[in-house]
Amino acid sequence: MGSLTSIYVFACVFTFTLWNNIQPTVENEFIANYSSLFLTDVPKNIPVHTHVLDLSHNRISKLSISEFISLSDLQVLNLSHNLITELDFSVFIFNQDLEYLDLSHNNIWKVYCQTLACLRHLDLSFNKFTVLPICQEFGTMFYLEYLGLSATMIRRSDFRYIIHLQLDIVFLTLEDFSLYESQSLTALNTRSLHIVFAANQNFSFSLLYDGMSTSENLKIVNLRYTLSYKDFPSPSLELLKKIKTKALMLDTVDLEWPIILQIFLLIWHSPVENLTVINLTFRGPVGELTEYKFVPLLSSLEQLISLGGSMKALTLEHVRNKVYYFNQQILYRKFSEMNIASLTIHDACMPHMLCPERASSFQYLNFSRNALTDELFQKCGTLADLKLLILQRNKFESLSKVSFMTRHMKSLRYLDMSSNLLSNDGAKEHCPWTESLTELDLSSNQLTESVFGCLPVNINKLNLQNNQITSIPKGVAELKSLKELNLASNRLADLPGCSGFTALEFLNVEMNLILTPSADFFESCQRVRELQAGHNPFKCSCELQDFMRLERQSGGKLSSWPEAYVCEYPEDLRGTQLKDFHLTELACNTTLLLVTALLLTLVLVAVVAFLCIYLDVPWYVRMLWQWTQTKRRAWHNCPEERESVLQFHAFISYSERDSLWVKNELIPNLEKGEGCIQLCQHERNFIPGKSIVENIVNCIEKSYKSIFVLSPNFVQSEWCHYELYFAHQKLFSENSNSLILILLEPIPPYIVPARYHKLKALMAKRTYLEWPKERSKRALFWANLRAAINVNLPMSFEANEEQSDVTSTDSISQCLIK
Repeated sequence: MGSLTSIYVFACVFTFTLWNNIQPTVENEFIANYSSLFLTDVPKNIPVHTHVLDLSHNRISKLSISEFISLSDLQVLNLSHNLITELDFSVFIFNQDLEYLDLSHNNIWKVYCQTLACLRHLDLSFNKFTVLPICQEFGTMFYLEYLGLSATMIRRSDFRYIIHLQLDIVFLTLEDFSLYESQSLTALNTRSLHIVFAANQNFSFSLLYDGMSTSENLKIVNLRYTLSYKDFPSPSLELLKKIKTKALMLDTVDLEWPIILQIFLLIWHSPVENLTVINLTFRGPVGELTEYKFVPLLSSLEQLISLGGSMKALTLEHVRNKVYYFNQQILYRKFSEMNIASLTIHDACMPHMLCPERASSFQYLNFSRNALTDELFQKCGTLADLKLLILQRNKFESLSKVSFMTRHMKSLRYLDMSSNLLSNDGAKEHCPWTESLTELDLSSNQLTESVFGCLPVNINKLNLQNNQITSIPKGVAELKSLKELNLASNRLADLPGCSGFTALEFLNVEMNLILTPSADFFESCQRVRELQAGHNPFKCSCELQDFMRLERQSGGKLSSWPEAYVCEYPEDLRGTQLKDFHLTELACNTTLLLVTALLLTLVLVAVVAFLCIYLDVPWYVRMLWQWTQTKRRAWHNCPEERESVLQFHAFISYSERDSLWVKNELIPNLEKGEGCIQLCQHERNFIPGKSIVENIVNCIEKSYKSIFVLSPNFVQSEWCHYELYFAHQKLFSENSNSLILILLEPIPPYIVPARYHKLKALMAKRTYLEWPKERSKRALFWANLRAAINVNLPMSFEANEEQSDVTSTDSISQCLIK
């Protein structure tokens, strides 16, 4: 049937080929398109080197030489669908390279001829000619291959000028047809003849008979006969000797059934090998024809059908009937008993077809788009030669019955059951498929994963697209010959394995529900050469990283990568191609992440522990706690102290090993000299009964300054460290400048403990007084020290001195007396 179709579209192929052959090396350089611009005249500005000119679908009514005289290189001219009424071929006298001229669908009724020697394609169809516009000059167009004509009458003499031409296609449009002279078409010499008859008139069947005697390929559009079949002119069997047609196509046929039988009888007697009938409508009566002229017709037809003839293929497409009731068995029997290789009945609302009564010669059956059910061919053993069976778009429901239908079809290789209502009915018995079946199409049905328990074992190519399969059960199917499997548009959540498909080479799982495909697919399916897994709702997460690595290692086996592989989840990554999605190894490897977190935690703990030990953090925490508690007790237990004012100029912090210097040098020089400096010393001013920490805090709080006598002995004293810490706390809490550092002896850095970092910081940032060994420099030292301490204590203290505690020293009393 494909060859027949290609023959009838030869005009289009020819035009396309011609168009391509004249294409310039620079695209569109020589093409001018003025189609559908509502033009009334040919444009004046057409480039002179134009090869292809399209002026179709405009309103041009006249043509002149001046419009085409400059277009000497013109090869293709399309003037179809305009308003031209008269045609003078001399208009194109200067277009000697013109090969393709289309003037169809105009209003031309008169022609003035002129030889166009190079013309290969001339179309004058769908115009207003009364007689065929074939001029004598047409006889000199020896390159002419396609000729389109139109007329209301045909005479044998009309073709006298072109009898000698070897034409490929003659296209006749016979609208408003009125007269046909018998055997006129036989004067033509053409390989293909295409006739479009008037749609509203009764067809002249002599055209059909003469056409079959004229060309190898014949196509006729609009066969309509409204008169009674009793008045139908029966063809003469003498015509059989003259018929040349091998491929016949009848399009838009509306006839009574007896007439169809007569035409079919003629065709069956003829050399026609391929008969195609499209858009067939038949009317009654359908049944046993008892009229005298039809009884021998039926018997002859039945005999020919059973014995066979030249016909190899019959195609009926889009069949409708206007008979409300008829014996369908008669009709089906005639079709089933045909001794031909190929039978197609497409879109005919056919509910059933009979099994041939004897061994059938059918090799190809196409009953697509009908109403066939599971009962088709259930007890049929006469289709042993059938190789291809197409039952697409019917009403089959049981897959096991379909397998039972094929069990005697020993030659069947291809079966198309797509777009039915098939489901696996759960039958436990083995599905008896024919062993010859290698290709099966079960797409667009209602099959689930149980279908893998009812498949032909020798299948090579299997199409299960657009079903309801959620997974492939392991161990259910052993399809060792399967090479191609299509599971697109199902409900798969992951890539299937190949445990049951050891020979699989091609797999399609597009448009399923796969979020994160398994990364071990190619390990279990090592023979797969192509995987189509795009258009799934991929979830871009760590699990997808392995699949992306798989793609890089597959060597291009992933079809449509990367365009068809796009993230669907999460929302913020929707639309991102998988190739652009990346996560670090640490983010996706849970073990590595846990080990890394554990190591970081251990390192952090170790660092904190080291710092705590090195900087003596627990000691500082303990001191801060004691200082806080002391302040709190002082706040709650001694409210009068909250009202107290500074009582001492300075608190002295020193090591007991440096007490001689403090008692013999520091205290005498400060308290007995000028300025009455009052010092707070722990031996004199610590209050008995209170803790040492409380006494240190109170003394520092009541002293304006804190003097630290620094020496190697100082850094070895724990209590000196306490006093330095609390004084430092006061320094920051009150934002004061109350620390005075006296370096009694040089302190080597290596003997300062690591926890004395505050001492190191103070010595590095603050100026300290260094005790001079030379006596001559000591006066300046004391002057500087007094200047650093210089401050006036509040008068409230002097007014209440007489009520001071008994612990006040004599030196302080002496200072007050002074």
